Amino acid sequence: MITAVLIDDDSNLRNGMKSLLNRYAPEIKILGEADSVKTGIKVMDSLKPQVVFLDIQLTDGTGFDILENLAQKNGKSSSHIVFITAHEEYAIKAFRFSALDFLLKPVDPEELEKVIEKIKSTLEKNDNYAHIDLLLENIRKKVDNFKRIALSTSDGIHLLEVSDIIRCESEDNYTKFYIKNGKPILISKTLKEYEELLAEHGFERIHQSHLINLSCLKSYIKKDGGYVIMTDNSKLPISQRKKERLHELLKMI
Repeated sequence: MITAVLIDDDSNLRNGMKSLLNRYAPEIKILGEADSVKTGIKVMDSLKPQVVFLDIQLTDGTGFDILENLAQKNGKSSSHIVFITAHEEYAIKAFRFSALDFLLKPVDPEELEKVIEKIKSTLEKNDNYAHIDLLLENIRKKVDNFKRIALSTSDGIHLLEVSDIIRCESEDNYTKFYIKNGKPILISKTLKEYEELLAEHGFERIHQSHLINLSCLKSYIKKDGGYVIMTDNSKLPISQRKKERLHELLKMI
C-alpha cells in the first residue's frame, strides 16, 4: 500500500482524483486532504505520506509555499511530489528541468497511469528527492534560463550543470547524455523532449540522432558529407537539411 494526500482548493478536483486513483491505482491509499497552504503544511507534516498530489494555485498561496515551509522546517522532502496544474508554461518548464512529475487539469487517466508507474519506481529507489531542492531554487529565481537540470535514471536522480552537457544521442526511445568529466547517463525519454528543453541553452539538433551543445563544438568539417568534432573528440554526422542552419549559427558565434 502506498500512502498519499491530496492538496487542492477545488473539492470537485479532489473527489475526481480520488475516483481516478480508486479505479486506476487502488494500491494508493488517501490518508488525508487539504485545501490551502496552511492545512497542506499541517497534513503533510502530521501524516508524512509517501506521495503528495499537490495543486500549484491555492487560495492562500501556492504549492511551492508548502514545500518551502517544510524544507525550512524539516530539511529535504520525504514525499514524492506530483503537481497538478493548469497549463502554466513557466511552472511546467521548471518541472521538466527538475525531473518532477506533473498532471495537467483535467487529469487524463493515461497520464495518471504513467505517473503512478514512476511513483512506484521512485519509491523502490529510496530517492533523496534532491530534485525538489532544484525546483525550489528555480522557482525562487523566477528566471526562464535554468542553469541546472535533473536527470532521472534507473538508479536515481543526477543533478547537472546544463553547461557540462557536451551532447545528447538518441538510442531508440532513450537519450544518452555525454557529460564533461563524467560517465554517460542514459535517460528513458526521447531526444525530441530534450531538444525542446535545451534549445534556449545553445543546443542544436544536427542529426536525427544527435543534439549538441554548440559551446562544446570543436570543429565543423565540410568534407566526407559534413561532420562535427566535439570537445570529447566524438565525430558526429550532420544531416543534409541541418547543414545550412548550422552554418548560419556558426557565423553568429
